Amino acid sequence: MSAAIRVAGLISLLLFSAQSMAGYQLNMKPGVTSFSQGAYEIHTMVMWICVAIGVVVFGAMLYSIINHRKSKGAVASDFHESTALELAWTIVPFLILIVMAIPATRILLDMEDVSNPDLSIKITGYQWKWNYDYNVGENAQDISFFSNITTPDALHKSTNGGVAKDKDYLIEVDKKLVIPTNKKIRLLITSNDVIHAWWVPAFGVKKDAIPGFINESWINVPEPGIYRGKCAELCGANHGFMPVVVEAKSEADYNAWIASQKAVATAAAASANKTWTKEDLMAQGEKVYATTCAACHQASGAGIPNVFPALKGSAIATGPVAKHLNIVLHGVTGTAMQAFAGQMNDADLAAVITYERNAWGNNTGDMVQPSDVKAAR
Repeated sequence: MSAAIRVAGLISLLLFSAQSMAGYQLNMKPGVTSFSQGAYEIHTMVMWICVAIGVVVFGAMLYSIINHRKSKGAVASDFHESTALELAWTIVPFLILIVMAIPATRILLDMEDVSNPDLSIKITGYQWKWNYDYNVGENAQDISFFSNITTPDALHKSTNGGVAKDKDYLIEVDKKLVIPTNKKIRLLITSNDVIHAWWVPAFGVKKDAIPGFINESWINVPEPGIYRGKCAELCGANHGFMPVVVEAKSEADYNAWIASQKAVATAAAASANKTWTKEDLMAQGEKVYATTCAACHQASGAGIPNVFPALKGSAIATGPVAKHLNIVLHGVTGTAMQAFAGQMNDADLAAVITYERNAWGNNTGDMVQPSDVKAAR
């Protein structure tokens, strides 16, 4: 093979590799919070320090190998020790570490400073969703909701599911965590069941959510936008299906959202005091079941053998209503069945129980009203 052909082949390979790697990012992203940008700057600084050290070390090695090789008649020096050299390789690394430690310590202290927040949000991990409570403590706004993945269950649990994948596949939720821009927001992160981890790369925040323990962090997002993350701790069968989506809004838009959420809460309270028709209960119950229950019991109600029990034709869904209601409200100790008394309002609980008792051929004819749920709490 001629030299020209070899050169042409090398150039072609390099061009192809460059195109293939164009969308592949190895470096960190700067992020949008002050400490995420600080972490990026420290990462970049340390990388270049490592590059400089590598150039000096390997440069000295190559120089020595080439210019002091035996074939050139080089003779190795014979000495016992060098105090100056030992001081140099002790002091220089120490100074380099100090240069890296000072800004790193400053950023770490900044990351842990949760004092004087404008807003506090409690984040609770569940299998497999997130619960957000606004303004824990003082000036409570009484806003609380769950955030669930919206990718259809059939799509992310099969090879195709008969549903086309879109740009938000596995990363979209029904209710985003909405925050105001240019406000210091304290995050109180915990869990209701197993260990989760709330992670949004653009914020530089990844905190474990541990049952019975609260981890703290904070964010201040300067620009409106949507920021995505996920659970970063292996937490069970649906670990990969509990994304985090945060929407930062301007102060005016955020206040409008707060007003809308209070209106939703008022409407929910009103719905819990009315008598529902069976058709309305079934329609609402199907929606609640798809969001909350299908992950374990499956959309078909067939469950997963030896893992999650079936509801289709089960003794619970076709037996006494009171027992069914008690299990949904309070869960089953020692199993994956959670207590939903604190997760859903009376209307949604009544609807989903009615749906489970009349779907998949169960056909019990039973209806559960919000008042029944309220009385059973």
